[in-house]
Amino acid sequence: MGIFLKNKNFRKLTLASWLSTAGDILFYLALMTYASKLHNYTLAISLISITEGIPRLIESLSGYYADRTKNKFKMIVWLAIIRFVLYLIVGLLFVTNIAGWNLVLIVIGINFISDISGMYSSGLATPLIVDLVGQNEISEATGFSSGISQVISTVAQFIGSGLLLFLSYSNLAIVNALTFLCAGLLYASVGHSYLKDHPNQNVQVNNQNFWSTFKSSFSQVKKANGLLTVISVIALLNGILMALEPLISIVIAGNKSMIIGTYSFTIALVGAVDSIGMALGSAIGTTLFKKTSLFMISLIDTVFSVGMILAIFSKNIISCLILGSVLGFFAGVANPKMTQWLVSSVDHTILSSSIGALNTILQVAGPLMTTIFTSITSTVGINYALFGLIIVSVLVFAIILYVMKKTHKPTPAVESNID
Repeated sequence: MGIFLKNKNFRKLTLASWLSTAGDILFYLALMTYASKLHNYTLAISLISITEGIPRLIESLSGYYADRTKNKFKMIVWLAIIRFVLYLIVGLLFVTNIAGWNLVLIVIGINFISDISGMYSSGLATPLIVDLVGQNEISEATGFSSGISQVISTVAQFIGSGLLLFLSYSNLAIVNALTFLCAGLLYASVGHSYLKDHPNQNVQVNNQNFWSTFKSSFSQVKKANGLLTVISVIALLNGILMALEPLISIVIAGNKSMIIGTYSFTIALVGAVDSIGMALGSAIGTTLFKKTSLFMISLIDTVFSVGMILAIFSKNIISCLILGSVLGFFAGVANPKMTQWLVSSVDHTILSSSIGALNTILQVAGPLMTTIFTSITSTVGINYALFGLIIVSVLVFAIILYVMKKTHKPTPAVESNID
């Protein structure tokens, strides 16, 4: 939080990001609600979910184009304005004679374009944040930003469900549009201030093709002793965390003693404590554990993942909730610290490409492990799936210990730049 309070430009950039996040969540909820009222609502909701997920899988590509963009501040402002116009169009569409599937398909298309623009915008913002706060403060900065963003996402869902009671779909689309307009103004303000303070700064961009960029990024990550292993470990830990949610849902369904109130409330509670834990880990954990190595954080997370699995075996819902929140907390600490290590290990010109590739790996690991262990559950039983997760956790623990003994190089420290 300290960097957020002290650095005015970073504060504006973060507020712009939070505004965009809140607006997106509000409109997403409105679109899902509208789609749920269609005749074939299952297909409509599936299409929305698929188009929401695709941009995350091509983040490395959007990061590549972000690295090739010279005037990043100018482009990020234009993207905010484009998204403002897109959702103004959506707001107008909701008050026209177009309705039903025709309207949903058009809005899904516009929303998809907006999400791609948002992914590109995030790639543009990454090196700007590094320039604003300095490399050794990037963990605290991105951790706080993403942690509060998660809280905003959760709160926005409740606010959105309330707003739908007295606001139309068109009004919510316009509210979303206005969040992007405000974000654009904040981006413009930061850009003007930064360029005024750095008028003669020589901006370097990536001139390599996509595959050369990917190869160069992989090579530089590989040179950072232990970083590639840590990336794989964090991906597995995130995968374990994601896979545990459907497995605990299955266990709760078969054990009424684990239900708190109703089944749906219990499942929502499990998801909420995980999200809150991760948000707190990102927001304040990065400061509390600033001097703790990423290897040690990963070890702790692995231990709590085994504890969580054992709590599921024991069918103790209170233990599951407590351990789930702690597991989420340390996962929230690990991700920003890993980003900081990556930032200090790769060239600034391919930073967005590298982080995009990293996030793609993290995004794929969760659904992949969920698919594997839910498939094991459906074929041979839940206990085998839980044992399998314990084996994965123990293997991860052993790998981390091995790398810790082999690697003794600390992450290089870089002076921060507080504006």
